[in-house]
Amino acid sequence: MYSESDLQSAVEAGVLPRDAADALRAHVTGMRTAPAADEEHFRLVTGFNDIFVTIAAIILLVAVAGIGQSVTDALAGVLVAATAWGLAEFFTLKRRMALPSIVLLLAFTGGVAGAQIAGIENSFGDDLGGRAGTLMVGAVALVTAFATWLHWRRFNVPITIAAGTAAVAATIVAAILAAINPSDAAREEAAMAIILIAGLAVFAFAMRWDMSDRARETRRSDVAFWLHLLAAPMIAHPLFWMLGVTDGDAIGAGAAFGVVGVYIAMGLVALAVDRRAMLVSALAYVLFALTFLFREFGVVELNVALTALVIGSALLSLSAFWGPIRRFVVDKLPGDLQMKLPVTHLTTA
Repeated sequence: MYSESDLQSAVEAGVLPRDAADALRAHVTGMRTAPAADEEHFRLVTGFNDIFVTIAAIILLVAVAGIGQSVTDALAGVLVAATAWGLAEFFTLKRRMALPSIVLLLAFTGGVAGAQIAGIENSFGDDLGGRAGTLMVGAVALVTAFATWLHWRRFNVPITIAAGTAAVAATIVAAILAAINPSDAAREEAAMAIILIAGLAVFAFAMRWDMSDRARETRRSDVAFWLHLLAAPMIAHPLFWMLGVTDGDAIGAGAAFGVVGVYIAMGLVALAVDRRAMLVSALAYVLFALTFLFREFGVVELNVALTALVIGSALLSLSAFWGPIRRFVVDKLPGDLQMKLPVTHLTTA
């Protein structure tokens, strides 16, 4: 089985003429009765060897982390980052293996951040707090973002842009919190507001990548996928925090209905931009809200089962009829906006 990335790579290498690749895409699209964009492809596993290499790489990374930790925690992070980079030179740059590349990128990023955090703890202990601690978090995130940029320049793994964006977002959030220096009581509220704004900015950044590849035929679509996966929880969690969902049993009926309303709105946005990440990221909140509502209406024993039945049926129906529903939603949008969204049967790239 060949992915869109494989097909595009073959075209760029001159192995397959572009006309032949376009004809193949059109043929597959016709067989599926849905445009390729609606399938939301991204490379993860091309064979069991990807899983085999990933398991072996994780074992090796755990081993070098343990060896480094026997000396100092900071060395453990350095060894993990260096080993992940070295493995990526072969499995990412030469073998082009998707799942190992993702794991190695995450290990590299985690190693860089972990080494800095361990170094700070060794130097300052637990004394850092308030504005100084926030600034230190921002500094760690900034260095991690730079290291991630270097990784992108070398290996071009699609998830790298999302990892770097997350680090930049953490830097900005930390810098703003340090600048306004809210009281302890207002810190969480301020942090949630800033994270929500950052999430909307990441979403806009993801849409920029999406708009550059409306047919989703290149690596840019994979980059956008991971950015949407990052933006979704950054938007969802602050919104539902503001509704009081994260307070546990303190949620009321009004807030529960609010959660359902917000989830429906997020679903419409997900349909318009043809990205399912928002629906997945907010799933836990809506499950909790519906469970509460069923319990409030007297269905105590079956509230969890009914919630699962409603949400599971709704999501499966949405998946089965995603194309027609999405075309209906997109058709209601202004024409100039439609031409910036991923293609449907009714639009052209």
